[in-house]
Amino acid sequence: MGFSTSRWQFWIDRGGTFTDVVGRAPDGTLHTLKLLSDDPGRYEDAAVEGIRRLLKLTPDEAITAEQVECVKMGTTVATNALLERKGDRTALVITRGFRDAQRIAYQARPRLFDRRIVLPELLYERVIEANERIGAHGDVVAPLDEAQLAHALQAAFNAGIRACAIVFMHGYRYVQHEQVASSIARRVGFTQVSVSHEVSPLMKLISRGDTTVVDAYLSP
Repeated sequence: MGFSTSRWQFWIDRGGTFTDVVGRAPDGTLHTLKLLSDDPGRYEDAAVEGIRRLLKLTPDEAITAEQVECVKMGTTVATNALLERKGDRTALVITRGFRDAQRIAYQARPRLFDRRIVLPELLYERVIEANERIGAHGDVVAPLDEAQLAHALQAAFNAGIRACAIVFMHGYRYVQHEQVASSIARRVGFTQVSVSHEVSPLMKLISRGDTTVVDAYLSP
């Protein structure tokens, strides 16, 4: 049985250097194209440009649903940025008393008997300890000191940091302090605010914090 569809299908792999586009035409034939992922003098977005070229559209013609059935895209851009440490400058906002929790983590040691332990490089460059604490059952042990947090966030912003990760104890379930902290960060001017109960609502502080920091570091 032959392949039959009235519209194109596209599969795209966007890498740090090249973007590869595979298109299947309505008659079932496959067409391929390789473009530079960044070529601002010629196009704004490599994936869209690849689709345009295979559809033989002019720059002023729109890509429509009547022409395209689906577009599936994978990317290594974030992976490359993480491996090469090219993410955004990031501040970690965490409950007071836990500034080193992400550094200590689970104390996993790949080589148990090494005398000199080389810890991985942290993705955040500044830690802000928020005066706050919500208990395991939702009781407010210490109310959030909004003025103190705003002052510390402003100092980080003034230093050129534009991304922040907010991770509070028990914030995966009791979100009110994280929500207020997020509002303060955005009011200060942070363009990327990653909040743990939105990014990774998990019980454990370390794994939740790791994911939230990565989100803040790479999303920009």
